[in-house]
Amino acid sequence: MRKNVYILSDAHLGSLAIAHGRTQERRLVRFLDEIKNKAAAIYLLGDMFDFWYEYKYAVPKGYTRFLGKLSELTDMGVEVHFFTGNHDIWMYGYLEEECGVIIHTKPTTVDIYDKVFYMAHGDGLGDHDPKFNFIRRVFHNRVCQRMFSALHPRWGIWFGLTWAKHSRMKRADGKEPPYQGEDKEALVKYTKKYMKTHPDIDYFIYGHRHIELDLMLSRKTRMMIIGDWIWQFTYVVFDGEHLFLEEYAEGESKP
Repeated sequence: MRKNVYILSDAHLGSLAIAHGRTQERRLVRFLDEIKNKAAAIYLLGDMFDFWYEYKYAVPKGYTRFLGKLSELTDMGVEVHFFTGNHDIWMYGYLEEECGVIIHTKPTTVDIYDKVFYMAHGDGLGDHDPKFNFIRRVFHNRVCQRMFSALHPRWGIWFGLTWAKHSRMKRADGKEPPYQGEDKEALVKYTKKYMKTHPDIDYFIYGHRHIELDLMLSRKTRMMIIGDWIWQFTYVVFDGEHLFLEEYAEGESKP
């Protein structure tokens, strides 16, 4: 009997802008616990942490329930794939070594039960905002990363969490803008362009935008943006034949 593949994104654990952070983490852990015996693999598409930076001898405080559950899953033989987002870029081996997860730093194409999936966090794909792209280049720059590593973790992690909070609070209610439509939504435009040269892909799956979107772009190709684990608690499940975008309710996880 085939086991399911689950995909989720954007929990932003540890965010100073989320008042229900501990409850949110526990809810995420309960979901992972409910699906652990049904899962062949779990894909986490980035920004699971609001800020994550690994120093040589230190990692951010907290997240013990979540990290412990990831370790339990991989110990059971469940593949856990972790994509870096624009809030948790700076991973240098800790999660692989301590939790057994597989880290992806770029978009990945993978065959799952004879279907071809293209998965990515989604930041930087088709987004031409010059300010965002400049900041993204700085965050990914190795020299800038080494300079940041020179900060004491007390100040470096405080700075990162404060920056992330400020960024979120600039938005109305701390939420992302609504869906912009096919002609304006950056990820939709990017996907339409990409699929012209990659007609073999069946499913494009993204996080990042904190919206729920399910589009058929052709008779074969389907695209999803899968919401978040702050307010929506949404996830994708693939059973080998059908792909569903679901919302988690306590004690009621779907197949």
